[in-house]
Amino acid sequence: MASKAWNKKIVAALAAGAALVSVAGCGNSGSNNGSQAKKATTTDQIIKVDNTEPQSPLVPSNTNEMGGGKVIRYIFEGLVSYDAKGKQHMEVAKSITPNADATQYTIKLNDGWKFTNGEKVTASSFADAWSYAANVKNAQKQSSRMSIIKGYDDLQNPSVAPDAKLSGIEVKDPLTFVVTLKHPDSVFPIQVAHQSFFPLPTVAYKDMKAFGKNPIGDGPYKFKSWQPNTDILVVKNPDYKGSRKVANAGIDYRVYTSEDAAYSDLQSGNLDVMVEVPQSALKTFRSDSTVKAFVQPGSSYQGFVIPESLPHFALGKEGNLRRQAISMAINRKQIVSKIYQNTKTPATDFTSTLVPEHSSKLKNSDNLQYNPTKAKELWKQADEISKFTGTFKIAYNADAAHKPWVDAVSNSLKNTLGIDASGDAYPTFSDIRNQVTDRSIKTAFRSGWMLDYPTAEDYMTPLYSSSAADGHGSNDGDYKNPAFDAALAKALGQTDVAKRTADFRDAQDILLNDLPSIPLWNEDVAAAASTKTKNVQFDYTNLPTYNTITK
Repeated sequence: MASKAWNKKIVAALAAGAALVSVAGCGNSGSNNGSQAKKATTTDQIIKVDNTEPQSPLVPSNTNEMGGGKVIRYIFEGLVSYDAKGKQHMEVAKSITPNADATQYTIKLNDGWKFTNGEKVTASSFADAWSYAANVKNAQKQSSRMSIIKGYDDLQNPSVAPDAKLSGIEVKDPLTFVVTLKHPDSVFPIQVAHQSFFPLPTVAYKDMKAFGKNPIGDGPYKFKSWQPNTDILVVKNPDYKGSRKVANAGIDYRVYTSEDAAYSDLQSGNLDVMVEVPQSALKTFRSDSTVKAFVQPGSSYQGFVIPESLPHFALGKEGNLRRQAISMAINRKQIVSKIYQNTKTPATDFTSTLVPEHSSKLKNSDNLQYNPTKAKELWKQADEISKFTGTFKIAYNADAAHKPWVDAVSNSLKNTLGIDASGDAYPTFSDIRNQVTDRSIKTAFRSGWMLDYPTAEDYMTPLYSSSAADGHGSNDGDYKNPAFDAALAKALGQTDVAKRTADFRDAQDILLNDLPSIPLWNEDVAAAASTKTKNVQFDYTNLPTYNTITK
């Protein structure tokens, strides 16, 4: 188990190295009995892992939840990837070279990459996929990831042609394309690790929904089958050329609506790896002889979003007072200790200790500290502006272990602020995500975020930038503050690591004042695997490196 400081040093070095540099790449086979033995061995080497049912078909730019994301990241490969230690590896990209002010990048590809249908991966495979993601006519949930590229704003016009492309991408030849940005972005070579930047084969554009149900990628695994609400099976791609070498025959992503049921399967050997043990097992899983336990610092964020559309909570004096009061009314340390046996780390900012820009001493970090006296004062000041009535509800999905913390937070709000507060349970993750996506939800709602690549930018741009609001990204509360957008743009324009870190922290101070979501804690890795498994390790995203696992 790596120490917290060790992990932080690695990621810090990675972020420093990404600042405005050119990134370059580094029996008897004829017998029936023999065939049956081979088949049995292959089946045995399929790794069974827990998952949730994906909200949407498996299209990289239209997936912003982990049920689909866990699968997509293994059936596709992008320009670069990161290993379990946070080291960047060149994959399809041979080099990513910036100009002097980080407003333009020349990307050269390695020759020989193919999709699993035999089609070559070319510059157009990326350029067309990025344009498709950006075009408003395609309504992609990860559209805002392309907002940094020149021409994105033009593609947001409702009357834009369905086949209109990003003007900021120029394909020079089959293995070279140039990307021109709207403003400097020194972390662009890191950002392109995100799944929304994965390439697509030409067949995808004939029927994207059908493609998502039977995807064709270029990753270490290839899609085999999808039984809705049961499982998704992927198998080893023998033609994969990248660094994520596969040690098993495939991955069976099994859908569970109960974490306790998944853990029971793990104990009995019917499941190989579980990403997060249920709350009911937190006291015992470390000493449980039927499983292998894994505990290490993690990066995933847990909190709850209060939509800007919720009465009394819009950006402004009253809304800010109420959000700060709610945050100060929550005793994070007590909840983490009593409910989660200290397998989570109380939030001190909007990032995690696994990125170098993290800080516990920001100007407005006191808003994340338990302070019931001040919370009451702030709520009273807000009531003097406009009296709050009704019940403050926090929606959550009941197919994961959220009820204990939602109840604890609700009780804190009741006891400290003197208001009615309660949880609002939805049967499954997909149920709540569908209402969040179409903006029909009328309450606060739990939110979680898995780090996509190791920089603080990934906690900010997709979650809180104006360009990621209104269904164009993961800004599900539709928070829009020009001051935050400007501070974030300033940070991204810094090619000096120290200055960029300082500017990211300035941007965080704005978030800590406005609290578009209420940070609760970072999810540390608290996972388990079958005793039959070998080579299980967890990366900076809190997820196992499924390709390394054997049994």
